[in-house]
Amino acid sequence: MQNGGEPRQHTIAVLVENRFGVLSRVAGLFSARGYNIESLSVGETLDPSVSRMTIVVHGDEFVIEQVMKQLHKLIDVIKVSDLTDDDHVERELMLIRVNAEPQHRAEIMRTADIFRAKIVDVTPSSFTIEATGDEGKLEALAELLRPMGIQELVRTGKVAIARGPKTRARKAAGEGARRARISDDPRVIGFAD
Repeated sequence: MQNGGEPRQHTIAVLVENRFGVLSRVAGLFSARGYNIESLSVGETLDPSVSRMTIVVHGDEFVIEQVMKQLHKLIDVIKVSDLTDDDHVERELMLIRVNAEPQHRAEIMRTADIFRAKIVDVTPSSFTIEATGDEGKLEALAELLRPMGIQELVRTGKVAIARGPKTRARKAAGEGARRARISDDPRVIGFAD
């Protein structure tokens, strides 16, 4: 058996054709191998026919390499990248509703300000705070608000993007009958062959 080192968290970016059932096939690939997806975010790119999935999964190097090879084999997959060891930016969004007792309101607002979070809803009994950042920042904010009484907390999955010009642009010229996509525009950076 091949040793892939210690298991750790990996952030995998997958460009896929925006078609019915693609999400199910990608998620099924992980579940069929007994791996839990810790977070999954999906959204359209500049080209509405292409979506980008950001998948966070825990595993060793060997397992992740095998999963990436299997992802490449799926017909709707355009590109797969493990961003874990690359220079990249990653963010999550968290909405947190906390008790807003009169004696705690000023402290809640100061805490939100320190974390560059926004209060997006106010009721007589609660504040709802919107915060974006890396996992550590969001965990720290939740810990500081916990003594005030958290009513509800929801988080998106992680989204990530490589820093700087990592890939070259595709050129639309000379591709004949193929329908032109936004990703083929030479002014759009980030869609590699």
